[in-house]
Amino acid sequence: MLDKFSIKIIRPPLTKAASVLSARGVTANQTTLVGFFIGCMALPALVFEQYQVALCFIVINRICDGLDGAIARIRGITDAGGFLDISLDFLFYSLVPFGFVLANPEQNAVAGAFLIFAFIGTGSSFLAFAVMAGKRGIENPIYKNKSLYYMSGLTEGTETIACFVLFCLLPQHFSLIAYLYGAACWFTTSTRIWAGYKTLS
Repeated sequence: MLDKFSIKIIRPPLTKAASVLSARGVTANQTTLVGFFIGCMALPALVFEQYQVALCFIVINRICDGLDGAIARIRGITDAGGFLDISLDFLFYSLVPFGFVLANPEQNAVAGAFLIFAFIGTGSSFLAFAVMAGKRGIENPIYKNKSLYYMSGLTEGTETIACFVLFCLLPQHFSLIAYLYGAACWFTTSTRIWAGYKTLS
């Protein structure tokens, strides 16, 4: 819901940074992979309840996720790069609640499982419509420079990042936040399925 607004704010500094990195030979795929591996470091940090450290890894991962797209727009967007980016993004999204589950399974297991379950809904509806949109040549007027169709919803990248930040700042309230955000994700999933079906019909 907020991505179309946040992109306008973060795109100028990301574009400047991407220009410098691209000029030095850094590719979008390299940035994607480095960002993912740094993001994976959040898992052991969460397991050992080092939430501030985990937050740093999460933020760096999300910065790299913005940088890889900015570099791709300079060097040229590719299907392979888009596939790699979205695949690793969804793995990272599930990694964070899983880390909280491992940190405190008695308190967080059910809430974490519910959130990952909700992520399956948002991810599958998002990607399924992207496939059909690509097949039919349907373009998104808001996200024109993406490698695949970005279907909007109540919970998008900006909201997910905010949720992860709250997890790390308020780990004692992980379950409550996870249940609330999971419910919002299911609202997104249901509206995407309905809107996608109506559009394709």
